[in-house]
Amino acid sequence: MANKRALSWSAALRDLKDDRSRRQDVREERLRTTASLRGTPALALSAWRGRSGKRYVVGVHDLNEPELEEMGEAVVIAVRRDEAGIAELVAVTAAGESPRERLQRTWLARARTRGANEMHVHRLAGSADERSAIVEDLESDAAAPARA
Repeated sequence: MANKRALSWSAALRDLKDDRSRRQDVREERLRTTASLRGTPALALSAWRGRSGKRYVVGVHDLNEPELEEMGEAVVIAVRRDEAGIAELVAVTAAGESPRERLQRTWLARARTRGANEMHVHRLAGSADERSAIVEDLESDAAAPARA
C-alpha cells in the first residue's frame, strides 16, 4: 500500500501569503555586533522593520544620554524595553537641522511619560522627504504620531 499525500498547492500558497501578511507589523530586529579588531566596545545597534518590510538600522541610546541640540537630521524612535528585552515602539518623529525641526524637549517628556526608556536613532535618511516616509512606515496604531 503506497502512502501518497496529495498536496494542495493553492492552500500552501494561501498559507504562505497569510503568514507574510501577519508578519508586516512594525517590529525590532536585534542586531549582533562584535568588538572591533582593536578591542573597542561593540556599537549598540539594532534595526526596525517597517510596515512596508523595509529595515532601518538604528543606534541605541539611553533616553537621557544624547544631547538634543546635537541630534542633527535623523529619525528618532522612543522605545519601551521590558525585563524580557522585548522592545515596543512608543513614539517616532523626524528631527531636522533647523531649530523649528529639531527634536523638542516636550516630545521627549511625552515619550518618557508613556514609558519610553531608550531612544533609537536612524541617521541614514538623506532628505526630509525620506525621513517623513520612514516615520510613516514605522508609525503604528499603538504609537500615535508624535511630531517634533
